[in-house]
Amino acid sequence: MLAATVRVTRDIDVAEECVQDAYARALASWPTTGIPTKPGAWLTTVARRRALDLARRGSTHDRALPLLVEERVAAGPGEVDLPDIADDRLRLIFTCCHPAIATDAQVALTLRLLCGLTTAEVARAFLVNEPTMAARITRAKKKIAVARIPYRLPPAEELPSRIDSVLTVLHLLYTTGHTAPAGGDLIRRDLVERSLDLARLLRTLLPTDADVAGLLALILLTDARRATRVGKDGQLVLLADQDRGRWDQSAIREGIMLVREALGRRPPGRFALMAAIAAVHAQAPSWDATDWREILGLYDLLVTIWPSPVVALNRAVAVGLADGPAAGLVALDALADEPLLATYSYLASARADFLGRLGRTSEARVAYQEALLFSDNAVERAFLADRLSKVGSEESDDR
Repeated sequence: MLAATVRVTRDIDVAEECVQDAYARALASWPTTGIPTKPGAWLTTVARRRALDLARRGSTHDRALPLLVEERVAAGPGEVDLPDIADDRLRLIFTCCHPAIATDAQVALTLRLLCGLTTAEVARAFLVNEPTMAARITRAKKKIAVARIPYRLPPAEELPSRIDSVLTVLHLLYTTGHTAPAGGDLIRRDLVERSLDLARLLRTLLPTDADVAGLLALILLTDARRATRVGKDGQLVLLADQDRGRWDQSAIREGIMLVREALGRRPPGRFALMAAIAAVHAQAPSWDATDWREILGLYDLLVTIWPSPVVALNRAVAVGLADGPAAGLVALDALADEPLLATYSYLASARADFLGRLGRTSEARVAYQEALLFSDNAVERAFLADRLSKVGSEESDDR
């Protein structure tokens, strides 16, 4: 709705107001008239009509006039003729990812406006507090208005300066859907499917880009496990316990083909390496047969080109699975002073798992309690609570 309305207003703030007006009208009229057959289309139409009404009044139209999208012309000699992709969401992503905006703000703004994430959810994705993220998003919106950034797909020569931020947005969108930061569901299917659709659109736009191929491969290979991540009882199922026979083999085949293409570039990019890690998991016939040494080697490469705290955490877990829980615990404890991981539940839960394997049950119980404190997802919390209860019973048995 927002992406379609921005196309009329050329002003993000005005478009947000029009969308909010449409929701308000729905709340007022639907209880009486009933929900329309296509509620999304109804809401979008109302929002766009409201935007047109504002434009006719003159002020919005005058302010937005410099931002009108130029007519598309055929590519000249030596230029790349980009395919005409009529997708308002992708246009809005590229608008938010303009190089005039700070990189972190580009990604945060797109996740907030286009992907339907709350400011709190975006803050969790960046491992910062909510007020900091709110200020960052506000500054980015003002920058778009002041700089008169146009709402369009950029010309071919400008794509390289924006594509990394666009890919980062789609990756964060997917990871937020893959494991929802909060709520009663482990997976937000709407975000997962939106990220996959947009990654495929980018693949159409840039069919030879290795990073685009890598991101699409990563999403396909990871999402191939979706149906097995939650059991019939609604409980989280770890990768080690998933029924690999139910994984989406078509998605895995497509993902592996894309990984090979993405790894053809030297040096490989971060998305190609992450996809390669996902491919090792996808091709392993069982958890015990997983090549943890290869995974660790890939993480060693990834952490050098993308030194992210989360990548370092995942590498530390791989150390524990390749070299034993004691080595993994040492690697995890080396991250204890990393401020961005201070409230990250996965660090605490990984420590709890390794401590439990080492028989240090009292410390494992404390670590599980810490993980519970930092988790807001109901499915994850139920899993952690179950693990905590089992650690407690094991310690009682020891006594």
